[in-house]
Amino acid sequence: MRNGSRWTALGVLSATGLMTILDGSIVTVAMPAIQRDLGFSGAELSWIVNAYLIPFGGLLLLAGRLGDLIGRRTLFLAGNAIFAAASVLAGAATDPGTLIAARFLQGAGSALASAVVLGILVTLFTEPGERGKAIAIFSFTGAAGASIGQVLGGVLTDALSWPWIFFVNVPIGVVTIVLALRVLPADRGAGLSAGADVLGAVLVTAGLMLGIYTVVKVEEYGWLAAHTLGLGALSLALLGAFVARQATARAPLMPLRILRSRNVVGANLAQMLALSGMFAFQVLVALYMQRVLGYGALETGLAMLPAAVGIGSISLFVSARLSARYGARAVLMSGLVLLVAAMVLLTRVTVDAGYLTHLLPPMLLISGGGLVLPALATLGMSGARESDAGLASGLFNTTQQVGMAIGVAVLSTMAAARTGELLTAGAGQAVALTGGYRLAFGISAGLLVAAFVVALTVLRRPARDSAAPAANPATDPTTDPAVDLAETRG
Repeated sequence: MRNGSRWTALGVLSATGLMTILDGSIVTVAMPAIQRDLGFSGAELSWIVNAYLIPFGGLLLLAGRLGDLIGRRTLFLAGNAIFAAASVLAGAATDPGTLIAARFLQGAGSALASAVVLGILVTLFTEPGERGKAIAIFSFTGAAGASIGQVLGGVLTDALSWPWIFFVNVPIGVVTIVLALRVLPADRGAGLSAGADVLGAVLVTAGLMLGIYTVVKVEEYGWLAAHTLGLGALSLALLGAFVARQATARAPLMPLRILRSRNVVGANLAQMLALSGMFAFQVLVALYMQRVLGYGALETGLAMLPAAVGIGSISLFVSARLSARYGARAVLMSGLVLLVAAMVLLTRVTVDAGYLTHLLPPMLLISGGGLVLPALATLGMSGARESDAGLASGLFNTTQQVGMAIGVAVLSTMAAARTGELLTAGAGQAVALTGGYRLAFGISAGLLVAAFVVALTVLRRPARDSAAPAANPATDPTTDPAVDLAETRG
């Protein structure tokens, strides 16, 4: 493929990454308007987000393997088509059930397209320096998408109406499909006869979707309820059966060799923890500004703009250079420190917090996500063979979505519980809500500290890298499959 075509293909892949990640956050500032127009109850409202995250997270691993078998471009095109069609249905919804069903289809389409994106990317860019730059650009669109979604959601909701947060996906999806047909390399895949582990697919998809559903429903039932414990145990049993199946299947859905890499395992675990804190920040800060400080949808979106600009700028212009010089692990840990600092500052918000004094400083510090996400992408794909690139991409995206779903469910539950306690004790509505959000921000900080500990203790670099102050990704073990696959937990 010509060099220009490869970079055009990267633009197509990045556009899909932007659209799918953006769609997970664009609804947050529009939720009050959707609730008012469609008649969502308070308990149903969280399903506007969760109906998207459950199929997205649950289907990614299966979709990654299907990409290896039937062709990554084919699956990418199918996913984009489903996503665009579901966006039309979501925008036209006139009742909660239709919107939730449309969001579920959007999540499924996103899973099909997103699962193979990194797999396509790493086969297009094989030279380490170019691959690092390509991953930085792709991570820029994904990292910025979550923050831009809130800005765009506020603009569209106030200027037009909430259905346009979904309709805007349609022209993007159509253009992406047309360009993908022209610039993405055709690949036939190994064929379903090469090994479609149907039982493994059923076990992992059911286990993941049930697990995410269980966490989402904690807000309704509580952590120690029979419903929660029973479904949680069943989810773990299904995932355990999946692992056992992979150890014995002739053509496993997820060959366990991919878990031999400390960097792959560590990056995915760190990502789950980091995204749990980061995505909850996106949702909870927006709710705090609207429900406590009285911001409108557009004001909320604009208030989040410094975070979006900071994450995007650092992802695109800074992250790759720092990773080339110091290694992805060091960059990841530095970014996590900034994110922890942002969350600690947010634990100090008040019912009458000023934007410049209380909100802008953490908005600027959250730019550390522009260091974290590209480094995680590099580490998460580091041990993949070309034949397993779709699988590794699916695994990486799975932990991303699972982390976001868990973060939203757990932190929203904790915030709501704390708010209820304060209301019972006689606190006013604004004071009680603020107390709940402050607790959630503190837990977010704890999750990010845990991600830092994983990066410090699990991820590692060979000594040769530390002796190369001007190193490039070719000397970073996180981009060297031969080195990375040789690593073990010992």
